[in-house]
Amino acid sequence: MAAPNGARRTRLDHPALPIAEEDIAATAGACVHAGAAAIHLHVRDGEGRHSLDAARYRKALTLAREAVGPDAILQITTEAVGLYSPEEQMACVREVRPEAVSLALKELIPDEAHEAAGAAFLAWLRAEKIAPQFIVYGPEELERLLAMRDAGVVPFARPFALFVLGRYARDQQSAPEDLDPFLDALGDEDLPWALCAFGRRESECACAAAERGGHVRVGFENNLHLPDGRVAGSNEELVAATVARLEGAGHTVMAPARARAFLAETLT
Repeated sequence: MAAPNGARRTRLDHPALPIAEEDIAATAGACVHAGAAAIHLHVRDGEGRHSLDAARYRKALTLAREAVGPDAILQITTEAVGLYSPEEQMACVREVRPEAVSLALKELIPDEAHEAAGAAFLAWLRAEKIAPQFIVYGPEELERLLAMRDAGVVPFARPFALFVLGRYARDQQSAPEDLDPFLDALGDEDLPWALCAFGRRESECACAAAERGGHVRVGFENNLHLPDGRVAGSNEELVAATVARLEGAGHTVMAPARARAFLAETLT
C-alpha cells in the first residue's frame, strides 16, 4: 500500500507531495504502476489542511479510480488529527461509502461511552462490505482491539490491523525491532496485519514485516527517503525501491487483483 500524502506534511516538506485531488489521483496511478496494490488517501481543504470532507473524498476517489484501473484498492482514512469527533468520522464514511477505510480505534472509540455507537458503525461496515483496517499505535492498543473483537464490539473474526512503528514527529526514525512488541501482543492470533514505519529505514522495516508474515505501507506520509538515504523524488520512487528490496529478498509482492481478494477475506 502507498500512502502518498497523509494529514500533516505540506509541499514545504516535499514539492511533489500531492495535495489537490487531481495530483492525488496522478500519484496513485504512478504508485500502482510502480508496484503498489492499494492506495491510502487523505484529502485536504482549500487551505491545504487535513479534511474529512465527503465531496472532496468522492472527487479524489473518482479521479484515482480512473488512474489506477479496476483492481487496485482505494482506502480512505477517518484520521481525526484532533479536529474531528467520532460522530464526524463515522458520518464521513457513511456519506462516501468507500470500498476500504482505515480507522484509529483510539479516535473512533476512545472509551466505553462510545462503544455502542462504534459497534453499530462497524456492523454497518460489515453489512456494506466496506473493509476496515484498524490502526494501532502500540501493543496495548492491539490488545484492546482483540478484547473488543472478543466482546463483539468489533464484528470481524480476523480484523486487519496496521501497526504504526513510532509517532508522527519530524525526527521520528523507526527500526525493525519496533515491530517486536506488536508481535508479542499478537501471540498466536491469526490476524492479517501490515506496518508503516517512519524515516530512512522504512524499506528495511517493510522487509522485516514480510519476513514475519505481514504486509507493508510506504510513502511520503511517513518517510521521504530512499534506502540509500537520498530524498526520494516521488512517492512512486519509494514504492519501486521497496518492491525491489522485497523481491530481492525473495518475497512476492501482491498484484492488485490478489490484494483485493485478500482484503475481501478480512470482512468475515
